[in-house]
Amino acid sequence: MGAVRKVASYLGLGIDQEDRYYDDEEYVEDEYMPASERAAKRWRSTVESSRIVMVQPLKYNDAPTIGQHFREGQTVIMDVTGMPMPEATRMVDFAAGLAYGCEGRIERIADRVFLLAPSHVEIETT
Repeated sequence: MGAVRKVASYLGLGIDQEDRYYDDEEYVEDEYMPASERAAKRWRSTVESSRIVMVQPLKYNDAPTIGQHFREGQTVIMDVTGMPMPEATRMVDFAAGLAYGCEGRIERIADRVFLLAPSHVEIETT
């Protein structure tokens, strides 16, 4: 516990709402949590899902669909073979940023086919 929090606790001021986070639908007091850990908690799936979603976008405007599935903790196979090369490149860049931002992984599994795996999914290559 930090010095400011000790003094606030001693004075009976308690812990502010900002110093708490949700864990399984209830408040939990936390001494200190780095921003990277708070972000990881936010993106971590609450339910272990074994669902794999296959997406074949035809235009870059289909990107939100990929993002929605990935943020829900689902593994996504993205096939960009039906897209023109410039849009396919943009889509792969988007997917790479999405995977990085949500602490997941992106792997090329075939020509213009990519696997986006959330952090709780292990990928083994042989």
